[in-house]
Amino acid sequence: MARIDRHLSRLLTAHPHTRLVIGYSGGVDSHVLLHVLATQQALGLARTVEAIYIDHGLHAVSAVWGEHCAAVCRDLNLPFRVLKIDAGPMPGESPEAAARRARYAALAAELGPDSALLTAHHRDDQAETLLLQLLRGAGPHGLAAMPEAARLGEGWLLRPFLDVDRAELLVYARERRLCWIEDASNADTGFNRNYLRHQVLPVLRARWPAVNRTLSRSARLCAETATGLDEEAAADLARVATEHPDR
Repeated sequence: MARIDRHLSRLLTAHPHTRLVIGYSGGVDSHVLLHVLATQQALGLARTVEAIYIDHGLHAVSAVWGEHCAAVCRDLNLPFRVLKIDAGPMPGESPEAAARRARYAALAAELGPDSALLTAHHRDDQAETLLLQLLRGAGPHGLAAMPEAARLGEGWLLRPFLDVDRAELLVYARERRLCWIEDASNADTGFNRNYLRHQVLPVLRARWPAVNRTLSRSARLCAETATGLDEEAAADLARVATEHPDR
């Protein structure tokens, strides 16, 4: 609990938004985030906390999952809403990518300047994202994977668990007997991310137990490199504009 709470508190201190929106799917990761924030609010967190469940319409039981999320939020005395979206893929786009695009577009529209969206992406997710980008032949920007904080719409997107392993979240959830949703599609290794999660990373972890931590560190180093490249490019453009204002 202390480590999870510490990571969350550090990020919220750096981003003192007054309205916190939790992207709540009902899964164990977002349930832990919801529970930690609800506990902090009960102890006097001077911010409003609310949860939003995105119904992509991709699962026959998505409405049932929404009802589960609503019940959890009622028990925690947190405001809750369901947003129904059309996650139809564009030409050449996978259903997974379409759902992600539609989800973030809907959530971005909910954010004002005083708002931050919090998601429960953790270090396992970061490792998977880095490997996916590596297999796609990405450069420093892609290999930076997911940032801990980024602008989204008029507000911010915060990922307070990026330095926390999923195993730690499971311990938290089991110790507090939280009840969460298990999405059967997460076991489908036909999806690239699931294949890495269930077939590749366990093998890497058996040989290199700290693989989550080392891949996460590589992502941070790539993010620093990408930022440096962007700053150099901006400086070069500014210099050209100054030296050749007529071009």
